[in-house]
Amino acid sequence: MPSLSEMSPSETSASGDRHPVILVHGIDDTAAVFRIMAPYLTSQGWQVHHPSLTPSNGSVGLEVLAQQLSDYVQDVILPGQPFDLVGFSMGGIISRYYVQRLGGLDRVRRFVTISSPHCGTWTAYLRANTGARQMSVQSPFLRDLNRDIEHLGRINFTSIWTPMDLMILPARSSCLGIGREVVLNVPAHAWMLSDPRSLRAIAQALAEPLRSVVPA
Repeated sequence: MPSLSEMSPSETSASGDRHPVILVHGIDDTAAVFRIMAPYLTSQGWQVHHPSLTPSNGSVGLEVLAQQLSDYVQDVILPGQPFDLVGFSMGGIISRYYVQRLGGLDRVRRFVTISSPHCGTWTAYLRANTGARQMSVQSPFLRDLNRDIEHLGRINFTSIWTPMDLMILPARSSCLGIGREVVLNVPAHAWMLSDPRSLRAIAQALAEPLRSVVPA
C-alpha cells in the first residue's frame, strides 16, 4: 500500500484544472472527520472547504442539511465560480439532494461520493429518526432522487466504495450505476477517509478532465 508521501501530484493530476472543493461529512460527524483528507488535497493544489452541518445525527431531514450546504456555497464560493463536491456516506446523499434539487447541477463540475447509501442501507433501521429513515432501503426519499439520476451524467460523477463495508448494507448500494465507479478493498467504512488508496482515487477523480461543461 502506498504511503501518503509516495503520492505525488504527478500521480494524481490528469489535468491542471483545480476548482475549489467542498467536502461533506456523514452521520454523527463534523468537518473534523476530514483531518487527513483535507490537508492531503490541499497539498495537491486544491482549495478545500469542509463545513460542519448540524445536527448531523439524523434528527432532521437530509434536505435541511442540503439547504445548509447550499447556504455555505453561497458564503464561500464566488458567484459563478464552478466547484467540485465530495460527499462521504450520508454526506453523499446530502450532496446529491443539493445537486439534483437545489440547483447544484449548475455549479458542480466533478462530484464524488464515498461509501454513500444511494439505494439505502439496512443499518438505517437501527436509528428511528428522520434522516435515518431517508437512508433506509428503497425509502421514498431515495426513490425520488433515483428517478432522475440521469442528470448526474451531465457532470463528472464518480462513486468510490468498498465491498467490505459493514455500515452500508448491502455494500453495493454505494454504486449508483451511472458515471465512473471505483471499487477498493478497504477494510472499514470509516477508513475510506484515510486509506491512501481512497485518497488517491479521490484526487484522481477531482483531477479528471471534464467530459462536459454545464452552463453556469
